Amino acid sequence: MSQMTEPPSLNRLPYDIVLNILTRLPVKSVIRLRCVSKSLYSSITTPYFISTHLNHTKNNINRDNACVIHLPYSSRPAIPACTVALDRSFDTISEIRIPFDFAHPRVQIVGSSNGLLCLADLDSGKVIYLWNPSVRKFKKLPDPCLVNSRFVKMGFAYHSENNDYKVVRISSPPSSPQVVEVYTLSSGSWRRVETSLGANGVYYHFRRSLLPTPLVSGALHWIAIEGEEKLNDRMIGSFDVNSEKFRKLALPPGHIEAKSFETHLSSFKGKLAFIRSERLGRVFSIWVMREYGVVDSWTKLFVVPFQRISHCTAFTDYGSLLVFSYNYTNRIKSGQKFVLVDIETLQEKNDLGIQRSLSAATFMESLVLLDGANVVSY
Repeated sequence: MSQMTEPPSLNRLPYDIVLNILTRLPVKSVIRLRCVSKSLYSSITTPYFISTHLNHTKNNINRDNACVIHLPYSSRPAIPACTVALDRSFDTISEIRIPFDFAHPRVQIVGSSNGLLCLADLDSGKVIYLWNPSVRKFKKLPDPCLVNSRFVKMGFAYHSENNDYKVVRISSPPSSPQVVEVYTLSSGSWRRVETSLGANGVYYHFRRSLLPTPLVSGALHWIAIEGEEKLNDRMIGSFDVNSEKFRKLALPPGHIEAKSFETHLSSFKGKLAFIRSERLGRVFSIWVMREYGVVDSWTKLFVVPFQRISHCTAFTDYGSLLVFSYNYTNRIKSGQKFVLVDIETLQEKNDLGIQRSLSAATFMESLVLLDGANVVSY
């Protein structure tokens, strides 16, 4: 009989192999292992380990396990918890309490990148938090330079060249041109940047959209106009996160002349997507820019019909369209409900348990912000 050998323990393995194994573990397991030793704690909190762990996590995400996180749009004094759910079905995975406060409950998920969320108030856009619920850390941003504005729109993005994160805030002061401010996580401060999108700034055709500003090909995107608010001036304003330069992109052909109930920008499988509803929200068209920056590559991929008036509330990267649907007769709304549609199969799901419109973004667990300075742990 052959003699059984004892399996090697972790302390007998080379340290680099141990770290390589740890980069493949779930976030919760890695967090617990920080307490094993000082050397392990130091290694786990290095930028290299955090980035390596993040890359392994990204490589294992597919359409079956991809997640979203959504936050109800509420008029109550207390902000409800966020919900983590599957991208394709919105089936709930967990509930996460928000560990910080806003002056009012109208809060939006500005964006989500590598597990780090950016949340801000919808009224003024001056109360902003960066938050990683996986490592239970958050950071409140300092007040932006300009707080008195007619309206504010923002975007949140990963700066790949510097392994950094940026919040972009576009605001329109009364009787003044637009102002663009950029916050970088590494510097912890705001600064203004120049723009060339016209004297009237970035104008948002559908201002109540709760969809996060899409980050595609290293740039943030907004529906905008140049000059006066005229239908035929509409375009897409693109902000390159690395170079901090604006550029113009054309909308899909025929859209400028068409009458739309509402329009949105989003991303679909990593491509820039344009969502347009017609016939009082009874038809949604989804266009995708197959080759980024090439106007001729805009392609209408999907047409989603509805029997009732519908408003887009969320759109996920894997093609789940969430709408608020209702009948409207004699100026009376009835039968309000939320419907989730797979734009590729047109399969509908009605029993969602969602009571209010929400702000939703892609989500993944990560160690980002674990090594951050001036962050709050809870």
